[in-house]
Amino acid sequence: MSYGQGGSQNQWDPWTPQSEQPWSGKGGGDGTPDWAALADQSENRSKRRKVLFIVGGALATAAIGTAVAMAVVNAGGDDDTAGGPSALPPSASLPGGTATAPSFEPTSAPPPLDPKDFISSAKKDTAPLSPETLFPGTQLTMGDTVYKKGATADTKNCASGARGTLPKLLTANKCTRLMRVSYVKDGVAVTAGVAVFDTAAEATKFKGQTDTKSIISSLPGKGVKGFCDAAICRTTTNTLGRYAYFTTAGFTNGKDVTLKDNKVFSAGNDLAQFTFRQLLRRGEAQASAAAK
Repeated sequence: MSYGQGGSQNQWDPWTPQSEQPWSGKGGGDGTPDWAALADQSENRSKRRKVLFIVGGALATAAIGTAVAMAVVNAGGDDDTAGGPSALPPSASLPGGTATAPSFEPTSAPPPLDPKDFISSAKKDTAPLSPETLFPGTQLTMGDTVYKKGATADTKNCASGARGTLPKLLTANKCTRLMRVSYVKDGVAVTAGVAVFDTAAEATKFKGQTDTKSIISSLPGKGVKGFCDAAICRTTTNTLGRYAYFTTAGFTNGKDVTLKDNKVFSAGNDLAQFTFRQLLRRGEAQASAAAK
């Protein structure tokens, strides 16, 4: 009696779990599997799988490249009516072209105010004015020399404090005020005088008309003896802005001044220089206040 092959008809697949192993007589009479045949089958399947992976990867890469290319083309702009890409804007409208730098108006700080402008006109020269503002304190120090301050005088009658040709010139050129102060040291006395005009032009005109006989009167008092009433003395006349300033220097003992009397010349120069500085400082103070 022959018996057909019984059991499951499914073939064994090493890659499929629970599949059955067919047996062959080549494996030997002891029922051992043919391991060489099984290895060949497994190697063939592995080769087929590698080929499928390579081909599939190449197709996928090509597909991705095509998609990127399409994205780049589409990002370039919408198609025009002819089906081609829309035209680029004219080169003038493209970014990155040569730009014109903005222009600005040049700026500069305003020039500083000139102090002389403030002491050249009564309209601008409005700070308080008196013998005490021009000649403050009780003494004057110039370098190593200290002068003691004496009497002061202030009048609107300019001619009353002048001698020689000076009274007439002060009146003719409209002097509005005359201030005087005296200082003394070691028997040498000096009177400084300041005449006030409305404008610098009037002061300049006045200065051009003066001569060696245009003398400010000496001012005694407060420790300063009378001087230069009859003796020869040294005198000076100058202007700054709307002011004319003078000095009369001599000995308190009535002695005439000569060219050898350096102390008298030095005292007169000190007072003339100090008066000039005080007038200039007056202008500087007003210019500084106006700038603020």
